[in-house]
Amino acid sequence: MAPPLLNLAGIRLTFGGTPLLDGADLAAGPGDKIALVGRNGSGKSTLLKIAAGMVEPQEGELFRQPSATIRYLPQMPDMDGFASVRAYVEAGLGPADDPHRATYLMEHLELTGQERPDDLSGGEARRAALARVMAPEPDILLLDEPTNHLDLSVIEWLEEELIRTSSALVVISHDRRFLERVSRATVWLDRGRTRRLDRGFSHFEEWRDQVLEEEEREQHKLGRQIVREEHWLRYGVTARRKRNMRRLGELQAMRQRFRNHRGAEGTATLVASDAAESGKLVIEAKAIDKSFGDLAVVKGFSTRIQRGDRVGLVGPNGAGKTTLLKMLTGELAPDTGTVRLGVNLEIATLDQKREAAHPDETLAHYLTDGRGENLVVNGEQRHVVSYMKDFLFKPEQARTPVRELSGGERARLLLARVLARPANLLVLDEPTNDLDMETLDLLQELIAGFAGTVLLVSHDRDFLDRTVTSIIAPDGGGRWVEYAGGYSDMLAQRGGKRLEERKARDKAAGPDAERASAAKPKEPSKKLSYKQKFALETLPKKIEAVTASIARLEDAIADPAYYERDPAGFQKTIAALDGERVTLAALEEEWLELEMLREELEG
Repeated sequence: MAPPLLNLAGIRLTFGGTPLLDGADLAAGPGDKIALVGRNGSGKSTLLKIAAGMVEPQEGELFRQPSATIRYLPQMPDMDGFASVRAYVEAGLGPADDPHRATYLMEHLELTGQERPDDLSGGEARRAALARVMAPEPDILLLDEPTNHLDLSVIEWLEEELIRTSSALVVISHDRRFLERVSRATVWLDRGRTRRLDRGFSHFEEWRDQVLEEEEREQHKLGRQIVREEHWLRYGVTARRKRNMRRLGELQAMRQRFRNHRGAEGTATLVASDAAESGKLVIEAKAIDKSFGDLAVVKGFSTRIQRGDRVGLVGPNGAGKTTLLKMLTGELAPDTGTVRLGVNLEIATLDQKREAAHPDETLAHYLTDGRGENLVVNGEQRHVVSYMKDFLFKPEQARTPVRELSGGERARLLLARVLARPANLLVLDEPTNDLDMETLDLLQELIAGFAGTVLLVSHDRDFLDRTVTSIIAPDGGGRWVEYAGGYSDMLAQRGGKRLEERKARDKAAGPDAERASAAKPKEPSKKLSYKQKFALETLPKKIEAVTASIARLEDAIADPAYYERDPAGFQKTIAALDGERVTLAALEEEWLELEMLREELEG
């Protein structure tokens, strides 16, 4: 078996009291695709920085293959000193690297290379940083939240690129669908320690719940054992008790273990403050248009949003999602057409830019608007520290300036403020950025159970599928179309065409073709071709055969004596297993696209 390219063992690092990393391990070999997951503040980014050589641990062993190239994508790229994006990207290339690779990546990431770093938006800076770390095709790619601030078309392209790459990959992300598609192994960082599952992220949550249940059972058994030993200590035969000092020492060790046990972290409590019920009609837009110069952002869009609807807006960055959202809520007037808002609306808004809080403002002052120590939530007066605990903030953080918060903590703070305001219409612009998956689960439950109406802009496909009742998406030339259901339902109704495919078609066709398309819609194909029908019939058997092959290979490598008996054969089996998993993913995706196309043609 080939030695790992990267191996971290027993890593320890403490800031203040509780250890951040307390014996964490991380190993990556050639071709590994690892999802590094854990709660906000658990130390994932720190562990990745240690792997990249940017932070030194206090204890532990670090091994990096001397000949291996490592590239690290930070959450906040530093572009100081570079005159252009191209200069920044090409600075990441080595002497033997192909400069055309940098051009290829910039084109696919929608950058010309001539942009000035100071003028970039958050999404553009993230795309430039991705081009820089991916251009050398390194042996190891360490990616910290690569999908943050990216639009769906770029996320879908990035998935395909990372699936194809030969680089070993360790990625931190809150995007479930992205991790499910990219990862083949999962490392869970929890309370300073790591556990590894040699399966992709789609299997992680079930495994995590089993681990926590087993841990809780073991802790309960330890508590009962301590009670039994204490009973023996008090009521056992005195002479035996004096002689059996070993047993007394074991009891003290058990007590120490019980006291030192760090339980699983709690979860946030997300409850929206209810306002009086709005009217049945919440928003009605009729033939609204909005242009900026010659650029048509919204053209002839109409919709009716009723109480209880949960509407998602998707599309590439710059397509006009935020503009359309502002028009629907009355913040921005359309050039033509009308927007009518329903009666008795109370609107609470989570802004995408997350700049509402002043950096020097304390958490308590921000949540209460400087009006003392209490705030009213759902008609109940609560102390600000008590309310902060619902969002996993510690009491001592009440006087902490906002600038000291991590990205995830800032996202929770803004959610806390928005949800404290009485509302029957929630307007959430990119609410999932920087939230950990447990908080995302709670936000999903809150939106699904919210009695009012929700308008939601997001690039998180899994989040959209779990929350919204309809999707509004761009269709080129300023046209927007509303689809029933979530993101996957939208893809099915579009014939399986992803946003990037529709955008590429519009870009290639140009404005004249868009106008012609609007005047004369294309007739959809009425039936599947013979080749498509044959593929749809035969793919399930192929998928079944590959699945069985994967099961056989997994059973083979599960034999603990296999490697000792035949190291070369073991390595070949691992390689064959990786190949079969890639094949299975491709077959499943092909079948899904054909099945969605069949349903559209028949329905």
